[in-house]
Amino acid sequence: MESVFTAIFEKDGDGWIAYVAELPGANTQGDTLDEARENLKEAVSLILEANRELAGRNIAGKEVVREELFVTT
Repeated sequence: MESVFTAIFEKDGDGWIAYVAELPGANTQGDTLDEARENLKEAVSLILEANRELAGRNIAGKEVVREELFVTT
């Protein structure tokens, strides 16, 4: 499944700061724009993985329904 986020890149001195508008905590930096892009992809993946794990712990032992959610904006 592919999700689309808004990546924002700000020039900061000799490097770049990067973050995702829709995902607080997804931020990074890089010496080049390409490095910042790759670092941001990794940051988003790690945050989503951690959030899934945390949610799994929070619902352990509870009766729940899990399903995919598709959102169009």
